[in-house]
Amino acid sequence: MQLVVGRIGRPHGVRGEVTVEVRTDEPERRFAVGASIATDPAGSGPLVVAGRRWHKGILLVMFEGVTDRDVAEDLRGTMLVIDSAEVEPTGDPDEFHDHQLIGLAVETVAGEPVGEVEDVLHHGQDLLVVRREGQDEALIPFVKALVPEVDLAGGRLVVDPPEGLL
Repeated sequence: MQLVVGRIGRPHGVRGEVTVEVRTDEPERRFAVGASIATDPAGSGPLVVAGRRWHKGILLVMFEGVTDRDVAEDLRGTMLVIDSAEVEPTGDPDEFHDHQLIGLAVETVAGEPVGEVEDVLHHGQDLLVVRREGQDEALIPFVKALVPEVDLAGGRLVVDPPEGLL
């Protein structure tokens, strides 16, 4: 499974530098000089980081072979991706990466099926987006009180929703 770590934005200057919308907790590691990053669409890459710097809170990246504004403009909108196998476990049994949760079956503590985790939103509080058959999707806050069990090996997570949440 591919995970997006960034999206190439507009060119910065005339020498091929581009802005990157960072979508990883590890930008220093993912965009290290010399790192080769796969792309979506795949035909645009892989791209090798030749240089990187922060400017007013925005990551600016130079890629090998991208030496002018026109080539940089052609990359605009390209997604920078890694394989989920490259993501190391956190070591914390109560911390999970989004890709580990997406696709898990959701059931209540009573064993009733609810649906499947479709996405994880990060808006101040982490929310699980659960797709339900024949119903609107449910948003469940990803907190221990409401999600007491995450069983990655079993492909499921258990929810203990208050009345009215589902």
